[in-house]
Amino acid sequence: MKCSTINFTTLQSLPAHFRSLLRSCARNSSLSTGKKLHAVILTSGLASSSPNTFLLNALHHLYASCGVTSSARHLFYQIPRSHKDVTDWTTLLTSLVQHGTKPSEGFFFFKEMRKEGVVLDDVAMISVFVLCTRVEDLGMGRQAQGCLVKMGLGLGVKVCNAIMNMYVKCGLVEEVRRVFCEMNERNVVSWSTLLEGVVKWEGVENGRVVFDEMPERNEVGWTIMIAGYVGNGFSREGFLLLDEMVLRFRLGLNFVTLSSILSACAQSGDVLMGRWVHVYALKGMGREMHIMVGTALVDMYAKCGPIDMAFKVFKYLPKRNVVAWNAMLGGLAMHGRGKFVLDIFPKMIEEAKPDDLTFMAVLSACSHSGLVDQGYHYFRSLESEYGTTPKIEHYACMVDILGRAGHLEEAVMLIKKMPMCPNEVVLGSLLGSCNAHGKLQLGERILQELIQMDGHNTEYHVLLSNMYVLEGKQDKANSLRQILKSKGIRKVPGVSSIYVGGNIHQFSAGDKSHPLTKEIYHALNNMIQRLRLAGYVPNTTNQVFPGSDGREGSSEEMEEKEQALFLHSEKLAVCFGHISTKPGAPLYIFKNLRICQDCHSAIKIVSKIYNREIVIRDRNRFHCFKHGSCSCSDYW
Repeated sequence: MKCSTINFTTLQSLPAHFRSLLRSCARNSSLSTGKKLHAVILTSGLASSSPNTFLLNALHHLYASCGVTSSARHLFYQIPRSHKDVTDWTTLLTSLVQHGTKPSEGFFFFKEMRKEGVVLDDVAMISVFVLCTRVEDLGMGRQAQGCLVKMGLGLGVKVCNAIMNMYVKCGLVEEVRRVFCEMNERNVVSWSTLLEGVVKWEGVENGRVVFDEMPERNEVGWTIMIAGYVGNGFSREGFLLLDEMVLRFRLGLNFVTLSSILSACAQSGDVLMGRWVHVYALKGMGREMHIMVGTALVDMYAKCGPIDMAFKVFKYLPKRNVVAWNAMLGGLAMHGRGKFVLDIFPKMIEEAKPDDLTFMAVLSACSHSGLVDQGYHYFRSLESEYGTTPKIEHYACMVDILGRAGHLEEAVMLIKKMPMCPNEVVLGSLLGSCNAHGKLQLGERILQELIQMDGHNTEYHVLLSNMYVLEGKQDKANSLRQILKSKGIRKVPGVSSIYVGGNIHQFSAGDKSHPLTKEIYHALNNMIQRLRLAGYVPNTTNQVFPGSDGREGSSEEMEEKEQALFLHSEKLAVCFGHISTKPGAPLYIFKNLRICQDCHSAIKIVSKIYNREIVIRDRNRFHCFKHGSCSCSDYW
């Protein structure tokens, strides 16, 4: 009797012990241990015992907390309705939002919760707003916000912060301000979210007003403001604020802050600030640099121009994951180092599993370097060898590879065989190839499709207009430009930027707004004279003036076309660099549009006669001009 009583008591206490152990595994994300406990529960028969043991609930929480959403969902639906509480529902919703592969799963489950009459708490609503933010689904976000009002739920600080963050990501800064003003209580996260929205969508000037009004600032607020300044080219203001943060307020720069500032440097091309952050990181972290900071450094140097420095940082990283490799491969691809990308790719496979972005970088490298056969090899091997289903971005890269190499018929056939409809990137790439290889009829057809997608993109119209000029069809070129003018659509002006002395200097074509305009134009005249002596002949082929018939025309007209070419923003930026830096120092210039053929030819010669390395980042890639040649080998 005594023995049987002990066994019965022990049996009764087992579920409680297992629940406690499973909860501990869930808190510590100990999936391996949790799975072993699950196996014991199954083999012992405890799993089929009364639901009053709540073991299914504990197992459900384990898998949900560890991100195994399929198992969590399966266990959830095994729990009787009478034994589910709000926590069970919310736990699965949160797991689907944080770890689910499809956003629709989270939205569907949220709708099921409402249908079942589950009381929605703050945790559930925050999860929904987080999901809306991630996929930028403003419609669902507004519905969720409407649910709060209909149910008469009070808007807590955390919920309001989540709503504000959603509006920030969707670009509705006025809605952010409205929610902020209606809050009865605000914390430092509320202020930081408002600051992020204002800096991102209204600019650093308005952002600074919010920053100065903040009653409390943590590292996040400082980082947003500093990164805002740096990312928009206000390096001096960024440095002053950074100095105040570190020296006056004694706030350290953690890996998140350092990475954010480096990302802003990469965006604006501010290598000077990037180097300062690099030195700070080395002093604070030494060789054991955080992987996130190391990756941001690689990305910064690659996007600012010094690609060899990017590789040096990458080489000495104590640990390299797929994100670090993607940053390095993508940077090398932009700089036209396609063969080197293919050389080091096998090493990457040894250290990390390649993903979608990896193959976009590899295919882009093949495209910029004219490696058609190699590009085809990797594209065809995506699924069979690497288990990666080709996405539209991979097809776009392959179309670009074929188009650049002049294989336009193959590119068209590939587009027709795509399992999805071509997007603007795919067709835009093909149109660019038509322009490069003089395929006017195909270009006309593609433009009509592109107009249906985005009728306001002037780049496509300009490309076709240039093709008409080359074919001697000036009337059609003028007609195309007149259509743009009648619709009120203006061509995006080309702007070239260069950092000198910690400040960004920007130039547009024919710009005379710079304080050193007189000196710049004097240097320009000298440069044009030296270029002509070195054999430079202005390429006026694509210069179009109203009323021109596309032929050479009078000497006055030719002179006017040449003068317009001399005043391009890239040439002005180069001349400013010449007079503002030491002789022989490298120049790093950033262009918002594609560099034109004439500037490309001219700057190759400039790099030789001035003995300068000139690196220009346009919207597509890097061009490193050195000793009279370009890293692109004229394949662009």
